[in-house]
Amino acid sequence: MSTITALATTVATTAAAAATSASSNRATPQGGILEGSNPSTYDPKNPIFLFIIQAGIIIIFCRLLHYPLSLFRQPRVIAEVIGGIILGPSVMMRIPGFQDAIFPQAAMPNLNLVANLGLILFLFLVALEVDMRLFQSNWRVALSVGLAGMIIPFGLGCAISWGLYNQFSSDPGIISIKFPVYMLFIGTALSITAFPVLCRILTELKLLGTPVGVTVLAAGVGNDVTGWILLALCVALVNNGSGLTALWALLCCVGWVLFLVFVVRPPFFWLLRRTGSLQNGPTQGMVALTLLMVLTSAWFTGIVGIHPIFGGFLVGLICPHDGGFAIKLTEKIEDLVSVLFLPLYFALSGLSTNLGLLNDGITWAYVIGVIAVAFSGKIIGGTLAARFNNMVWRESFTIGVLMSCKGLVELIVLNIGLQAKILSQRTFTMFVVMALVTTVSTTPLTSWLYPPWYQKKIDSWKRGEIDWDGNRLSESLDGSQADKFRNHKIRRLLVYLRLDSLPSLFTFITLLGGDMPATAEKTHRSKNELVIQTEAEETTSPKQPLEVYGVRMLELTERTSSVMKVSEEDEYAYRDPVVNAFRTFAQLNNVAVSGSVSVVPESSYGETLTSKASDVMSDLVLIPWSESGSMYDGSEALDYSTVQDRFTTASHISFVQKVLGTATCNTAIFVNRGFGAPRVQKERNLLARTISNVSLRGRHREAAVAPIADRSHHIYFPFFGGVDDRVALRFVLQLAENSNVTATIVHFIAPLPSVDTPEPRNESAGYRGTSLTEAATDTALLHTLRDSLPDPLSNRVVFTEVNTSKPLADAISHASQETGQSPRNAGDLIILGRGQSAYLHSLLSPGHSGDSIGFTSSSRDVVGSEIRKTLGAVAEGMLNSSTRASVLVIQAGGEGLEA
Repeated sequence: MSTITALATTVATTAAAAATSASSNRATPQGGILEGSNPSTYDPKNPIFLFIIQAGIIIIFCRLLHYPLSLFRQPRVIAEVIGGIILGPSVMMRIPGFQDAIFPQAAMPNLNLVANLGLILFLFLVALEVDMRLFQSNWRVALSVGLAGMIIPFGLGCAISWGLYNQFSSDPGIISIKFPVYMLFIGTALSITAFPVLCRILTELKLLGTPVGVTVLAAGVGNDVTGWILLALCVALVNNGSGLTALWALLCCVGWVLFLVFVVRPPFFWLLRRTGSLQNGPTQGMVALTLLMVLTSAWFTGIVGIHPIFGGFLVGLICPHDGGFAIKLTEKIEDLVSVLFLPLYFALSGLSTNLGLLNDGITWAYVIGVIAVAFSGKIIGGTLAARFNNMVWRESFTIGVLMSCKGLVELIVLNIGLQAKILSQRTFTMFVVMALVTTVSTTPLTSWLYPPWYQKKIDSWKRGEIDWDGNRLSESLDGSQADKFRNHKIRRLLVYLRLDSLPSLFTFITLLGGDMPATAEKTHRSKNELVIQTEAEETTSPKQPLEVYGVRMLELTERTSSVMKVSEEDEYAYRDPVVNAFRTFAQLNNVAVSGSVSVVPESSYGETLTSKASDVMSDLVLIPWSESGSMYDGSEALDYSTVQDRFTTASHISFVQKVLGTATCNTAIFVNRGFGAPRVQKERNLLARTISNVSLRGRHREAAVAPIADRSHHIYFPFFGGVDDRVALRFVLQLAENSNVTATIVHFIAPLPSVDTPEPRNESAGYRGTSLTEAATDTALLHTLRDSLPDPLSNRVVFTEVNTSKPLADAISHASQETGQSPRNAGDLIILGRGQSAYLHSLLSPGHSGDSIGFTSSSRDVVGSEIRKTLGAVAEGMLNSSTRASVLVIQAGGEGLEA
């Protein structure tokens, strides 16, 4: 009986053990919430669900915070850190159960792993942003400002570290370290400058091209690299038990740097050239190889006792900037890093920040002291060094303020100190507050010290145009200089380059360049000894060529690659295909040309053009209207929009209105409608039945387009009077000097108003009033120019006069008769003045003449309202009419053509 009982007990025990083993090995329920599982509960076997919740909360929270902060020009890192502080123990974690539900301690390693992987990639991007060529080209000022901007705050940091060490060394969560190591860390933390944030602040304030911007960037490069070296030294000393071990760790790091530079870099460059990655951007294989190098380097620096982020930083430093490789590589990976990884890391910084620990007077005294040291050390050092390099005091103070920016680099340093247990949570919080205050203060202080009006003043003073009080030293528009600018012809032209408008711009520049000089038949040099002398005589031309300055504008975004383009604008201009095509074409067509690229926010396009026109003293700014109606100017094929879509895009209309409203010289808006050559219409391939009974597109060979046999252009210009029309008249005559151009100038004479009719006092944009006495001036000018035309020009230009009470209807009627009569020519052009007299404005309203030109209610309300505000009533009528000629609208300004 006892045997049976024992056997039964053994069987029961075995069954229970088997059941327990089966339950422990059971897979995670796959039904999810359908089986009643809670997705917010942390499961070590399947942590992705809670990670997604954590990442989603952090990203959304940071994005929502960034919007109001961006209105004050604050960088995104401020929103990310403040978001982390709010989500952390300072605010949200005080809610019972919040931390256990969203950020349980068991789940933090997964969040830290992803955040640190993102940090390694981010430091790689930071190193890609560092262009040592900038330091080399400005080494003297960079070295002096960089050294002074580090030595003084480092010394002050060492001084305050004594008090911090003695006051807070007993805080929980830190290890026992010697004071020299602690002093080295605090000094490094207070002397470092946030180079990435600095680039974005300079770009936002449009200071990159100024002496202040160049100086700060060059000094920031050296400051950044030196700061990371000091931090690596500090981490090596903390992570290794003895000084000898730390020395070996540093020697290993130095050896790894030499290995990357002299062993890895040459074959890496060879592979980049071999695969065409330098010329055409990195291939997928080269991106994979580069990222593998980053991870390998991070692994090595980590296992020798230096933080892994230094490995990623070193690989970024050896990557080339030739051919825009660094920019194109950054474009491949930056979005994932900045959108997903970085917010997690800086939010973790906020989660480690507990403002509740700043709970006594001595702690707040040290907070204020740390902030004062951070500001004073950088400002004093940077200011004195800049002043030593012959900069004025206000520029020098601006440099000092910019060098005091801490930003995300400071937060990375502090997190390393917290992880290495150099800093307690209390001292970490103190330094986070300092980093936030210095970063938030940088932009407003810089705007106050170095506003745009002061930048213009200091530029004029340095050029010798004004004295220090702002008084002009010479009247630049009097005497002989006035005669130089008032020669009635366009000599300097600024062109806004767009990819979709290049064909029509090429044709327009050809007309302005005039007739090409005849050249004699060439003979090989070996056939005639006098060829060299003959060619030299032939190429000498006494005629001054037209100077054309082409500007292509690319949108500046929040992306790192976009900011890198700003710092490399000069080199980027030589690689840009649009600028290169324009430069080559202009040189081959008797035009002196200069091309540049400006990377600015889309909202600053108009201001950039206006500023550039003033810098080059342009006589005319030529702006092509977008073919697609949008501001986008990429390399992809565009869908050419309908008339309604093309002229109703708010962003492009706002851009044109801003340029016209702030113009400092004559400005022309060019609306292309087949100028140069009619647009080729691609036929749709037909479907064909094949043997396999599958409908395939029939083979279609694109027919070659024959060259234009008739290269002539006809210009139609309706003259109503006013300053804009007078400028446009002179411009028509200048274009007519080209032997391929004919022109018809029609003077529309409207009935004069009665004496009792008052002129409107408030005039809308585009209608700058002219007094009735100017009508005689307009007529006299027209007759004078007509009677003084040279014989060759008089054969190609015809003047007529039309008395009318419906000027717009008659102007459009004449346009239909004058343009489109030679459909095989190179395109006709209608030139208009933007503004007319207030009285003519009333005559040109749709109520007087709109119905007679075929306006529909929809076209008048949708298209006409915006075009009328932007280009004027006559341009509105022409663009809504059936004429297919291109339209050029001119607004007078500055000296230019108007005498």
